[in-house]
Amino acid sequence: MNFAQDKGGSSRLTGFGLVVLVHVLIIGALASGLATKVKEAIKGPIDVKVVEEKVKPPPPPEKVVPPPPDIKAPPPPFVPPPEVVVTAPPPVNTPAPQVTTTPPPAQEFKPAAPPAAPAPPAPPVAGPRKAIGNCTKMGKPEMPALNWSGQASYKATFNVKGGRVTDVQFQTLRGANDRKAERAMKNAIEAALRDSYECPGDMLLEQEFVFSMD
Repeated sequence: MNFAQDKGGSSRLTGFGLVVLVHVLIIGALASGLATKVKEAIKGPIDVKVVEEKVKPPPPPEKVVPPPPDIKAPPPPFVPPPEVVVTAPPPVNTPAPQVTTTPPPAQEFKPAAPPAAPAPPAPPVAGPRKAIGNCTKMGKPEMPALNWSGQASYKATFNVKGGRVTDVQFQTLRGANDRKAERAMKNAIEAALRDSYECPGDMLLEQEFVFSMD
């Protein structure tokens, strides 16, 4: 066993304990000293001083400076405009034109011609007019059944009143040389005129009819 080490360790512990003890004593002394000082301070009279607050005087009122007067510049001096004198040019003496008035030649007075008389109306058409061009509808006569051969022609003159044929007159241009055949052909013409002809108005018309039988 090493005794040197044991002695050194115990000495260190002893030193450490002394240091701790010293510190405890110091701290206790300080604490007791401070406590006594605090007690003494409490026991002594407490001086209370009233500190007067200094009131600052109010600031002086601000001086209101009036605005500077509006000084207008004086108007410029009136300078009258220069007088302008306009002089008219002297009149030019131009010779006045000589006007010679010649009397107009004397005109003979002629009376106005009388207005022309209106043309007389056209004379009515003398005689019958053609049925072609005046009738809107024209039928052909039927050929009668006859025991006859040859050619015959007739001119029919007929009156129209209200668009219808009223009476018929015949003119033989080429006869049939057979009274029965001639009468039958005229009857056929008159029947065709009365039944199939339409002619507007009132007028006298004529139409030729030709019969040819071989």
